[in-house]
Amino acid sequence: MRTYHVSRVEKIKSMPTFKYTAKEITGKTVSGILEYSDKALLIDALRKKGLVIISIEETAKRRAMSFGGSVKLEEIVIFSRQLATMVDSGIPLVHALDILCEQIEKPVFRNIMAKIKDDIETGSSLSDAFARHPAVFSTLYVNMVKAGESSGALDDILDRLAAYLEKSNMLQRKVKASLVYPAVVVTMAMLITLVMLIKVIPTFKGIFEMLGGTLPLPTRILILVSDTIREMFLYVAAALAVAVFALKKYMKTAQGKENFDKILLAIPVLGPLFRKVAVAKFTRTFATLVKSGVPILVSLEIVGKTAGNTVI
Repeated sequence: MRTYHVSRVEKIKSMPTFKYTAKEITGKTVSGILEYSDKALLIDALRKKGLVIISIEETAKRRAMSFGGSVKLEEIVIFSRQLATMVDSGIPLVHALDILCEQIEKPVFRNIMAKIKDDIETGSSLSDAFARHPAVFSTLYVNMVKAGESSGALDDILDRLAAYLEKSNMLQRKVKASLVYPAVVVTMAMLITLVMLIKVIPTFKGIFEMLGGTLPLPTRILILVSDTIREMFLYVAAALAVAVFALKKYMKTAQGKENFDKILLAIPVLGPLFRKVAVAKFTRTFATLVKSGVPILVSLEIVGKTAGNTVI
């Protein structure tokens, strides 16, 4: 099943994108961006919807990652709650998505919803339509929606998803807020140390040379470090940049990510905090999936990918 979804996503990404403008029977002008394999098929699909086509032009292909960067978690939460309310009220799914498309302000998210509505109209399930946009709807989201479709409790699942995403977002904000102060302190300490090595120590070096005498070993080492940084500042900065770049590349590998997560858990003060966050995320996600009817093995596989720490 996983291979099927990947192939479908790759197929959709390869389709050309068309921007259209048309008029409804009521005279209302509508526009949007859709992906179709052929312009003639798009024209035929729009005419079947009763639209009078004004213009259709092919647009430049957008990168898939732009979806993930543009759609915020808060927007997905609001969408899930609104869709759950409409489904619970007995509004047909296609009609509910059509209403939500008109309410969504961001063009990127609105276009994604339009594509999902078109997929459902052509016979796809809601979970399959969501699975075609993995940068916006995670594996957890898709599997919970699939479980809701199978059990007939889609409105409860969507409401539960919205609550889960809200709690996860709140937890992330608390963690980030707790890390702001240590990050500021460390940054200021590094800046102050750098200023002292570049500006302050050379001044004292001149005073010591005027007074004469033999300086203690720690003072001589400090002056040597200061002279080295001042004379080879560009080389030191370049070396640090290369080291940071190499570290980021290494962290993207499976072994590098695992080693970095081990170091995070071993940090004296912040390690227990990271461990509690990962365990809390694991338990909340696992409970939400099992309660929604997702099989345990599938739930464990999803939780393993979304725990936020490879060691956990």
